Amino acid sequence: MLTILGFAMIATFLVLIMMKKMSPIAALVLIPALFCVFVGKGAHLGDYVIDGVSSLAPTAAMLMFAIVYFGVMIDVGLFDPIVRAILRFCKADPMRIVVGTALLAAIVSLDGDGSTTFMITVSAMYPLYKRLKMSLVVMTGVAAMANGVMNTLPWGGPTARAATALKVDATDIFVPMIPALAVGLLAVVVLAYVLGLRERRRLGTLTLDEALAREPESETVLVGAGSGTASGAKSGAKSGAKSGGGAGTGEDADAGPATADGGSDDDFQGLDPNRATLRPKLYWFNALLTVALLTAMIMEWLPIPVLFLIGAALALTVNFPHIPDQKARIAAHADNVLNVSGMVFAAAVFTGVLTGTGMVDHMANWLVDTIPDGMGPHMGLVTGLLSLPLTYFMSNDGFYFGVLPVLAEAGQAHGVSTLEIARASIVGQPLHMSSPLVPAVYVLVGMAKVEFGDHTKFVVKWAVLTSLVILGAGILFGII
Repeated sequence: MLTILGFAMIATFLVLIMMKKMSPIAALVLIPALFCVFVGKGAHLGDYVIDGVSSLAPTAAMLMFAIVYFGVMIDVGLFDPIVRAILRFCKADPMRIVVGTALLAAIVSLDGDGSTTFMITVSAMYPLYKRLKMSLVVMTGVAAMANGVMNTLPWGGPTARAATALKVDATDIFVPMIPALAVGLLAVVVLAYVLGLRERRRLGTLTLDEALAREPESETVLVGAGSGTASGAKSGAKSGAKSGGGAGTGEDADAGPATADGGSDDDFQGLDPNRATLRPKLYWFNALLTVALLTAMIMEWLPIPVLFLIGAALALTVNFPHIPDQKARIAAHADNVLNVSGMVFAAAVFTGVLTGTGMVDHMANWLVDTIPDGMGPHMGLVTGLLSLPLTYFMSNDGFYFGVLPVLAEAGQAHGVSTLEIARASIVGQPLHMSSPLVPAVYVLVGMAKVEFGDHTKFVVKWAVLTSLVILGAGILFGII
């Protein structure tokens, strides 16, 4: 019964948000609460929620201060040279812009943190998509898949979890998988190329000057800051340029031009290259601070929430020594912080009920028990296939520490090595990064002003395809 109710709860959540019958926050809270009552454990709902909030509180804190930190770095112009380089490559060509999105997301993903990747990628690319009326779900989908492939880095999380759960070396998991993961990343770039061609056919190709001429009041496109409803810096001498309007969303790139949801194109302009928040004299300080922060994160010198808390405090103090200016910067990014942290705490209700009631355990055991005995010698393939739905419908911790050891034991009984099972377990990450249980995805859709349901409808099929390409390459190369 718990197995059926678990799948029913997840299906209900996905259907309601994709049909836009409920907002993600409301669905994440109300649906699990209702199913908790159905299970007969309504009296324990408070305990489940508190447990869920306790487990996700460090993630919420990390996201809050990471948004403030990178928001300040965007305001002061740290990423402007990167964006100018992307502009030179893209040349207002939709195909190049989509490919550039994939490449930028993959490069920034080297830091191992999805939230950081999405903040930088969306901030850099959003103005181009908005100005050229490109489909924003293409941007969020491509960025999520590129980050999903790169999320398999040893310091990204899944590989380390698999190594810990199965007591093997993370290097022994990751290094042999590099050829298959490279094929997966290539698949994302090829997909970006195809989607970009579809956008080009729909919109045509403009020179950068022609694109800029659409909004002559804006001198150039730099970084689009802010997310949520209308966050970002204010224009003029106050603090940069306004980032307003809404997101164009659609099922796919052929769905027609992206449309505004709560604003118009006239509401949008890229950040002013002469904005008052720029700190060119502090550029190298900010660059070194960011490198030091990312290095400390990768080396795990301190917990990530602590690192971003300290980094945000330093960035604000050095770049904006006057308290009113600091308050203005925090206020400029408050919408982002509230939107994302609200999603995380709402997701804590979902994960708390799913785990506390035992539904997630029953679902995992049911899936493992349904594996035919004849598939035993092919447990690598089975593990790879199961990693797609399981890492989408449950947290990485739940899959790698709860399900993977069971799969590994079943594999060993049929002569399949633990390392092979571990490698197969990471192929579902391109899909996992768009899971409603991944806090970083709310940063992505929030900053891009895309409905989560629209993002889900667009990305799932392509993410599944990318994961299957990685799995197929692993089998072909004899890795899995």
